[in-house]
Amino acid sequence: MHPMKDQITHPGRIEKIGEFKVEVNILAQSACSSCHSKGMCGVAEMENKIVEVWKPQDFKYEIGDEVVVYMKKSLGNKAVFYGYLYPFLIMLASLIVLISITGNEGLSALVSLTLLVPYYFAIYKLKDRLSKTFEFKIK
Repeated sequence: MHPMKDQITHPGRIEKIGEFKVEVNILAQSACSSCHSKGMCGVAEMENKIVEVWKPQDFKYEIGDEVVVYMKKSLGNKAVFYGYLYPFLIMLASLIVLISITGNEGLSALVSLTLLVPYYFAIYKLKDRLSKTFEFKIK
């Protein structure tokens, strides 16, 4: 198996070095166009994005150094499920149930959209736990 095949990689530049974490400015690249997840990836849509990376024990970089950050591709797919698929399923299921109960399409659509607020609030509250799951590493 090719080592890069199971990873999502992005070139970047070190912006800040903390005691435990490093902030890396991910630079937009044309390689995103060949990625199968490009339509759903927040990194592909932005010019630059700052990501936090746990500082490895053998850290030997300085601010301004060019690095490559990576994440397992399976974690990228998992992020797509949490960010897009699950909310879509919540909205679709609630819309179908509410239309069948109330018969009012407008009200059902409004309530279905409103149900996304607690979902994304929960995701926000769990961001520290999720950041440990969806972590970038430096090559």
